[in-house]
Amino acid sequence: MWNIEEFAGAAHDTVDSLAAYVSESQAGPSPVLTNPPPGELAARLGLDRWIREGGMTGETYRGFLDDYLATGTRVHHPGHLAHQIAAPFFPAALADFVHGAANNPMALYEMGASAATVEFAVIRWMLEKTGLAGQGGGVLTHGGSLANLTALLAARAAAAPDAWRAGTPAGELALLAPPSAHYSLARAGAIIGLGEDAVFEPATDPLGRVLPERLPDVLDRVRRAGRRPMALVAGACATGTGLYDDLRAIGAFCREHGIWFHVDGAHGASALLSERHRHLLDGIETADSITWDAHKMLGTSSLAAAVLVRRADDLDRAFRQEASYLFYGEQGFDTMGRTIECSKAELGLKVFLNLAWYGERGLGEHVAARYATARRLWELAAARPGFTCPYEPQSNIVCFRYGGPDTDQAAIRARLMAQGDFYLSSAEIAGSRYLRASVMAPATGDKTLSALLDAVARAGS
Repeated sequence: MWNIEEFAGAAHDTVDSLAAYVSESQAGPSPVLTNPPPGELAARLGLDRWIREGGMTGETYRGFLDDYLATGTRVHHPGHLAHQIAAPFFPAALADFVHGAANNPMALYEMGASAATVEFAVIRWMLEKTGLAGQGGGVLTHGGSLANLTALLAARAAAAPDAWRAGTPAGELALLAPPSAHYSLARAGAIIGLGEDAVFEPATDPLGRVLPERLPDVLDRVRRAGRRPMALVAGACATGTGLYDDLRAIGAFCREHGIWFHVDGAHGASALLSERHRHLLDGIETADSITWDAHKMLGTSSLAAAVLVRRADDLDRAFRQEASYLFYGEQGFDTMGRTIECSKAELGLKVFLNLAWYGERGLGEHVAARYATARRLWELAAARPGFTCPYEPQSNIVCFRYGGPDTDQAAIRARLMAQGDFYLSSAEIAGSRYLRASVMAPATGDKTLSALLDAVARAGS
């Protein structure tokens, strides 16, 4: 049984430590990341001793937590510009705390009625925003990779209804996905038995965007290979560049040829909440399935992602399984039949509490502000000598280079990380390596952007 007094004391200490940590991170004086060697870090945290001996108390826990937080990555830091992970809003953090104590895995309704009902409401809201309300359905998963896999399972069920029992037809189906598609899609294709040879790449422009007028070419290649298309993937937006495909034109092609249309909106679907940016998703309502991650631009902690489908029955057909200890005939409000996961966290609560605190308008303003900051970075970089920007950003992702064609961008990134003030990622575009900034933290502003470009120039020199 819990020692309630001990829990309450440790919880208060946790809140105090986290509040100080986030406050310090947002202010930016500390390094954005600290990456000591694993052995050194394990010794500092006393991992082996705690595992072997136990005995942690409230006092020793406070010391451990402070060391633990100090040696991680500060996503709230203005210099955190590397990956598409939210600086989570505090309501989502509260939801994680609630789930950690209540622990209601709610894929079975009877195991967490309130958590399941909240998720239903969040899914209905997402379906409305994407234009799939009515016959549509969906479910939340632990991440966009699982959401993409679930969507392709639904597409496979539509293309090969007997695949769950008999297996994926060998050499028969094809997945149409551009090189810019998230790696989880090709991985999902392999998992469901298509194999790498089944992935056909449609023609793209030099920035990796699908060329709708060239889609007949890839369809012809698929047919000449003796296959038929299972699904076509479009990016909204692409992970590497943050650029959006032409969803309207691609969706029209898919409707004309009876091809399942999957929109990977894991990162960029949140622009639906911004009046200034929702046009980027024009045509998303033509999709058969959509992935939308809340732990990117909706400010939840990792992980919380939705897979949405035009017809709820397609998601129900993705899985065909029996388990007498879980499925008792009519499933009613159970979502276990729609997910890979059996025990699923109370993911909807994170999204709901952010909405309850800030509303659609507040979340939309958050998206718009991050997109605006990225555009500001592009403007500043384009105006400086030595910097090259391959495109005008459409989202909160910006790619740029410093120096000449032989300047090692990876080395610049490594120097920045070693200094600890800025954390960037990198991407390849048309065969060239670029530095890549994902503006996620609300604390990132003009002062940070100018200091970043100064640091890049120094590191590149």
